[in-house]
Amino acid sequence: MKQMEAKQQKPSLYLEVVSQNEEPRLPLHTSISLFLLSYCECKSFKVFLVFSKPSSSQSLRCQLPESLDVSDIQLEDLPPLVRGCRLPAAVDETGRLCRAGLAVVLRHIISKTLEADPSKKHVMALLGFKKTCLKACAEVSKWTRLCEIGIPSAVEEHLKNPTNQYQQLPPSILTLERRLAEPVKVHNDDKIRRQKLQEQRRNEKNEPPEGQGNPDSESEPGRSPQVCDGLELRAALARLSVDSVPAPTTRENSEIRKVKTTDLPPLEHLFAEGLYFTLTDVVLLPCIFQYLCSLQAHAVSALHQLPHLLRWYSRVQEVPAVLRAAKTCGMALSIPQVPTSSLPGSSAENNPANLLEQEEGQEMTTQLPFVGGPRPTMTKLKENGIEAIFAPHPCPSWTLPWDSLPGAINPTEGKMSNIRAVRKRQQLNNLVAMVTELARPGYTVVDFCSGTGHVGIVLAHTLPDCQVILIENKEESLLRAQSRSAELDLKNIGFIQANLDYFTGPFQIGVALHACGVATDMVTEHCIQAGAAFVISPCCYGFIQNAIKFTFPKSKRFQETLTYKEHMILCRFADQTAVQLPPERRLIGKQCMGLVDLDRSWAAETRGYSVRVMTMEPESCSPKNNMLVGMLLQKSGLEVNASQLEALVHN
Repeated sequence: MKQMEAKQQKPSLYLEVVSQNEEPRLPLHTSISLFLLSYCECKSFKVFLVFSKPSSSQSLRCQLPESLDVSDIQLEDLPPLVRGCRLPAAVDETGRLCRAGLAVVLRHIISKTLEADPSKKHVMALLGFKKTCLKACAEVSKWTRLCEIGIPSAVEEHLKNPTNQYQQLPPSILTLERRLAEPVKVHNDDKIRRQKLQEQRRNEKNEPPEGQGNPDSESEPGRSPQVCDGLELRAALARLSVDSVPAPTTRENSEIRKVKTTDLPPLEHLFAEGLYFTLTDVVLLPCIFQYLCSLQAHAVSALHQLPHLLRWYSRVQEVPAVLRAAKTCGMALSIPQVPTSSLPGSSAENNPANLLEQEEGQEMTTQLPFVGGPRPTMTKLKENGIEAIFAPHPCPSWTLPWDSLPGAINPTEGKMSNIRAVRKRQQLNNLVAMVTELARPGYTVVDFCSGTGHVGIVLAHTLPDCQVILIENKEESLLRAQSRSAELDLKNIGFIQANLDYFTGPFQIGVALHACGVATDMVTEHCIQAGAAFVISPCCYGFIQNAIKFTFPKSKRFQETLTYKEHMILCRFADQTAVQLPPERRLIGKQCMGLVDLDRSWAAETRGYSVRVMTMEPESCSPKNNMLVGMLLQKSGLEVNASQLEALVHN
């Protein structure tokens, strides 16, 4: 009976409410989520507004769509999985799977909308070509980071103190302004551009009324003549299944077909990602709405620096359902009135392009070309007393009782070959052996980058007195892991679909099998921040490069010895360990792996950790067979030295 009731429950959506001057206020991430719910007319969720202080949503009713099932909840009453995540967050009917972070939650809202009504083509269109809009995580995609984090954070900061920030526009807003000015490239754009050329020539012959169909004609700032009748907009609206706007399907004549692609007219940049209205525009609209309202109130002259953003803001209001959704969320959209005063000077201080280049220069690191092999770098390290060090494996023959374990735990249940399944079991033996020695009853163990749950499910079965949480960004992989867990009827397991940064809950052990590139460093940093032990097998060393949070080399001794370029040479050759390579080359690759991980371990040791780099047994279990095992030396007033740690693992 209880199981039937659980199936009838709606999934839950948790949205944050903040306090400003003792009054409740909806932060931008919440406003964006509500706007999408209204745009999609989605009624699949029970919505909870989360208050950190005793309060109610009564004063916020004008910003809450009436069609939603909304309740208030206090922060301390949140389900444990949600409490360990940044909001917004959505929890499925079982209460075991939590989706956290703006982009992940918004894509889930679209998915649930289409699940309830597949005929909503305009909702499907939000996901963009190949359904990948905002799918890449913010750690690897600058575009996702700009839309999900950069612009909402910049606008929130601006709204807190607008009068002191209007003179210099936020770098993220300037980045968006420049993106909106870039040429459009879309799938099959050659066909659309030929149709545009044909239409232009037809208009020239018909001599259309002045100011219409001519992209060079003058118009009011913030509104283009093509907003109303341009071919690009008609194509975009046709994609949203707007019956009153016919799609441009007329086949171009032979003269047009002979025109070279390089001579075709460019497409006008209509929406955030180019030609079509997508989820990105939904994210940006509440942000830009509040930002423009603030500028009109405090610094209307700054609008002159944002001509493309103003045109975009005008165009999105042409999209059916946008005005309706905005009205239900209390957003009175209008076209900003730009004064006719002269534009600001083009000094380096005020020039958006210069400011943007400065901002991007701080964020990006130039990728230097590789020259030569790894030997000079390894020799340089050796001359400075630095060589790869591998600690002995404390239990090389330890193995799980695979023959007696339930079938759903065995990697052979997946789609991998038998040979690969054997190697996967060997890899799991190594990680599970280390974790089980470190774990204590009541511990929370987090399997980062969990994939389909090979590590986490084994740990949940092996450690029934511990809580195991699987964190993975790919929904398909996590759903597969949840299905395997349900087959095993595991009660001590939870699933979170999120970027790593959106998980904020406490835990005692972090584990990751083959965390690619800087993902190893991200997991290590997350464990260090939580004071947790870690067992990590790195992978894809060639993908390591400077990022927002990390620069390489990481440790002081390596920094004093190697340049960034030399460290990248080590990383590149650390990937030369495939079994088909000559033995000498694989040996050099293994030494490079050891040196890269030695740098990582020394960096962690400066944070109070004892870290050992060891090789998984047998070595043939994977070309990437390194394993980092780290533990905080001092915690809760108890000091643990390196020898005690080794004894702990041996016992």
